[in-house]
Amino acid sequence: MSDSTTVQTTVNPNKVLWEKGDFTQIAETMRESGTALVAKLGIKPGMDVLDLGCGDGTTALPAARLGAKVLGVDIARNLVAAANKRIKEEGLTNITVQEGDATNLQDIPNDSFDLVETIFGAMFAPKPHDVAKEMVRVLRKGGRIVMGNWIPNDPTLVAQILKISSAYTPPPPEGFVSPMLWGVEDQVKERFAQAGIPPENISFERETWIFYALYPPTTLLEKFRQFYGPTMNAFEAAEKNGKSAELQQELVALFTSENRSGNKNTTSIPATYLRVTVRK
Repeated sequence: MSDSTTVQTTVNPNKVLWEKGDFTQIAETMRESGTALVAKLGIKPGMDVLDLGCGDGTTALPAARLGAKVLGVDIARNLVAAANKRIKEEGLTNITVQEGDATNLQDIPNDSFDLVETIFGAMFAPKPHDVAKEMVRVLRKGGRIVMGNWIPNDPTLVAQILKISSAYTPPPPEGFVSPMLWGVEDQVKERFAQAGIPPENISFERETWIFYALYPPTTLLEKFRQFYGPTMNAFEAAEKNGKSAELQQELVALFTSENRSGNKNTTSIPATYLRVTVRK
């Protein structure tokens, strides 16, 4: 009995969420935008780069291809394994990906990196103030943090997926802080202020991410339904309430209307995000 109690208290809900599906199925549609974003970050050979919440390497691998020494950290074992498989296939020797928690980078010394990048990664970790402090702690003086964060209530794809899904799921536990608050500028400033960063060292830009695939948007939706933890949870809850058909209908309408490919058999869906740059 005591053993099972111990296991219960050590379960990390964030880890469970991201290990639940197989985010690589979605990440495959994000490669081009990941490479394009990293190309704009001024990465030079020999720079030390941390990619936090790196998934299977959508932005970590492009940074390594530019010659940076990259450490990728993700909470999901399956995504760490997928990233290491991609690294091996490409023969990259200047990148390591390991399991870790953005709220507590306990194995990483202070002042280790010139750049910390986290694109739709650390925003999903709980305890956002701890996340901000850890990112600042491991960053060198003169270095930068670059975050890509979805924006609450934005009319484009991912914010709407999460908004629609939340209407079908039970209310979050007490004390839950929405990851979408990382898309609110004042919240970002306040979190980094507690980590010692003055507001004038933080800048914001709204940019566009493209989900691109050589299949219809309804197929992309099916991948979200089968492999993306938050959407999987929403459908499970909707099934119990007899509302899965309604949820499916809402999401089909969203994915279809957002497709900009000009061809119903291919997918090119833009999603607006907040790019945050923090200088130490």
